[in-house]
Amino acid sequence: MNKKLIRIIVSAVLLAGAVIIEKTTELPVWQLLIVYLIPYILIGYDVIMEAIEGLGEGRAFNGDFLMCVATIGAFCIGFLPGAETQFPEAVFVMLFYQVGELFEHFASEKSRRSIANLMDIRPDSANVLRNGEVVAVKPETLRVGEIIVIKPGEKVPLDGVAVEGSSSLNTVALTGESVPRDVTVEDEVVSGCINISGVLKVRVTKSYGESTASKIIELVENASENKSKSESFIDRFARVYTPIVVFAAIALAFVPPLFSGAYMNAFPTWLYRALTFLIVSCPCALVISVPLSFFGGIGGAGRNGILIKGGGYMDVLSKARAVVFDKTGTLTKGEFVVTAVHPHEISENHLLHIAAHVERYSTHPIAISLKNAYPNEDDGCKVENVTEVPGQGIRANVNGDELCVGNAKMMEAIGVEWKDCHSEGTIVHVAVNGKYAGHIVIADKVKPDSKAAIAALKAKGVERIVMLTGDKEKVAAAVARTLNIDEYYSEMLPADKVSKVEILLKEGRKDAKLAFVGDGINDAPVLARADVGIAMGGLGADAALEAADIVLMDDNPLKIVRAIDIARHTIAIARQNVAFAIIIKVLVLVLAAFGVARLWMAVFADVGVTVLVVLNAMRTLRIKGGRK
Repeated sequence: MNKKLIRIIVSAVLLAGAVIIEKTTELPVWQLLIVYLIPYILIGYDVIMEAIEGLGEGRAFNGDFLMCVATIGAFCIGFLPGAETQFPEAVFVMLFYQVGELFEHFASEKSRRSIANLMDIRPDSANVLRNGEVVAVKPETLRVGEIIVIKPGEKVPLDGVAVEGSSSLNTVALTGESVPRDVTVEDEVVSGCINISGVLKVRVTKSYGESTASKIIELVENASENKSKSESFIDRFARVYTPIVVFAAIALAFVPPLFSGAYMNAFPTWLYRALTFLIVSCPCALVISVPLSFFGGIGGAGRNGILIKGGGYMDVLSKARAVVFDKTGTLTKGEFVVTAVHPHEISENHLLHIAAHVERYSTHPIAISLKNAYPNEDDGCKVENVTEVPGQGIRANVNGDELCVGNAKMMEAIGVEWKDCHSEGTIVHVAVNGKYAGHIVIADKVKPDSKAAIAALKAKGVERIVMLTGDKEKVAAAVARTLNIDEYYSEMLPADKVSKVEILLKEGRKDAKLAFVGDGINDAPVLARADVGIAMGGLGADAALEAADIVLMDDNPLKIVRAIDIARHTIAIARQNVAFAIIIKVLVLVLAAFGVARLWMAVFADVGVTVLVVLNAMRTLRIKGGRK
């Protein structure tokens, strides 16, 4: 880039010198040509080589070829009978074309640097514990099961589980969120994060190529492969449009002089108009600005912790008028917690105490929530004869008492009269020695930002918000009521969700798209079926990265609104660029055909418009991070 800038400056000085020489001397035309060829070759040799290379590869009708034809033609005009030389214009056109290339290169590099900063999440080395010593090695040489040591300020090289120490992790490169994430022993540690405080020892659970950081880098690097409809249209348009205008320019140069009565006298004038027409017709602005807009939008989204796999998905997301949510893990936390304790003739603490002991050895989410509510297991209680009854619950002896913890079916099976509960959630009944002791309510908590996200989506013009869940009707209704969701469907299996999305797709307008938001693990079929699948909480989830079109790298539902904002902003900029480029080009093409437009106007219509739309496309790079 610095070399090109130097070439532009030197060529501009040489061009100014050539103009002075032309004005102050009376050199023959061929000597003036040599004077102007010096700055021309200096500034345009790479364009000429690209044009020649394109001809050799069968890509004749590109911007470099058009620029060479136009400028060489401008040099040739001066040798026609009665024609004025156009040497300064020829050099100026190439010079300004390179200025446009410089702006395009600058914008592309800025966009690439934006994504490169996002991608700077893998360290060059890792500290591994081998034979009792800490050794620095390349991260790609680490094996699953090895223990790595991560000091404060270091990046996490590979995914793993903490086995010693506690710390806070900066996850901003992955999630876009500035709030650190606390980790301690047995917590999952994801590659790409930065260790803030304490020293951590982590057991590696994924190889280098399978780590979260590697998958994210691969995802963003390949994002350009999925072109949007706008990008694909521009590519097809340019391939058809460019040959047409080349032949139109040839016709404009050779046909009108036939009707003038003095062919050779009229030919220079019409050749000049044809060259002007040719320069204007170059579709550089269209071909460059639209992909650059999407590239910038993808980079801006990445800085917000939103990974979009290509411009095509951004195109679809901008048109989303229906958003379908999975419930568990998407609108709710996906973690069962005790929300109410209703004892019968015993204390609340004692009811939790005995229920937690009976569930001590179970890995069921309900059992885990009970143990978390009463974590003190080392209180001297003797737990024996633990028996799990499928579809009912667990029986056990605690300090000699026979305890039954389970659902209403278990209570009925042992002949205990149980009491219903007005609280919403899963009801766990407890009986001691054949007598009812009360019940505990366990529920999945709604995420703090879910209600705001639903309201924001409605404000953005999303016409239909639907919730699908495998939970019971009562639970689904409570969550829908809390979040102001008007349409929900409960007790659905994964196949039922796909069928429902199929129906919703048929009911929607053709121009309205449907987005499905799930956790990316158990919703893979429906994520794939929707117009655009959005996986939420993809941090460390392989299924999320593979199944979804868009991955939100944290659990904040407001990121969906942010993703739609970014998509619409990017599409709007791309459309502005297309409209502006076409209007200006058509206007100057008409002027060129009638001889009103001069070469400098043609240069503006081509390179100038390109510079303007590139600068407009760069606005996508200024998308702010953080929550919205």
